[in-house]
Amino acid sequence: METAASRIAARSGHPLNTVSEGETRRVLAPAPPGRTIEALPAGLLGEPLTWLFAEHYRHRQLCSLVERVGTATVLLRDEVEEALNFLRFDLPLHIIDEEDDLFPLLRRRCTAEDELGKALGALSADHREDIEAAARLIDLMERALESGDPPGGNLADRRHFKEFASRERRHIALENAVVLPIARLRLTPADLLNLARRMAARRGFAVALPAVPPGRE
Repeated sequence: METAASRIAARSGHPLNTVSEGETRRVLAPAPPGRTIEALPAGLLGEPLTWLFAEHYRHRQLCSLVERVGTATVLLRDEVEEALNFLRFDLPLHIIDEEDDLFPLLRRRCTAEDELGKALGALSADHREDIEAAARLIDLMERALESGDPPGGNLADRRHFKEFASRERRHIALENAVVLPIARLRLTPADLLNLARRMAARRGFAVALPAVPPGRE
C-alpha cells in the first residue's frame, strides 16, 4: 500500500532502493580471503547515508551467512567465526547509529506529511528483537565452536537462524525503500556532517569532513 512516506521517497530524487547490486559493491572493499562479508572504506563515512545503505548490503551478506551456518549439517568453523564477529561488533554499532543518531534526526526534521513515525517505531522494535536474537545466535555458535557440532543441529535451533535472516531482510527493505530516501530529502548539511562525525568517532576513525557552508545549516 502506498503511504505518504513512500510517495515522498519516490520524489526525493534519491531512490536508494533502486541502486543495483553492482553499484553498491563498487563502494565496498573486497572481502578478505575466505570471508563472505565485504568491508566498507572508512572514507565513505563522509557520506553517512551512503554508508548506511552500503552497510545494509553487508547485512544482506550476513543473512546469507547466518542461513548457511545455521542449516549446515557440519560445523563451518570459519563461517561461524565470521558471523560471530559481525553480530558482536558490526550489528550493535549499526543499531546505535540509527537509534542514537539517524532516527532522532528524522523525528526532528520530518513533517506530518511524511507519516514516518509509525515506520520508525516498527524499526526500533525490530532493533530490540535483533539484539535478543543476535544474543541467542551468538550463544548457539559459541557452543558449537566448543563442541564441534553444527549450531543448527536441531530444528528449533535451525529456526532461530532462519527467522533472524528473514526479519533482517524485511527490516533492510523498509529502511532502503522509505527511511533513507526521506533522510536525503529532510536532513540538512549540518545534520549529515554531525551524523558523519558521530559515526566515525564511534568506530575510532579519523575522517576528513568538509565544513558546512554558511547558510546551509
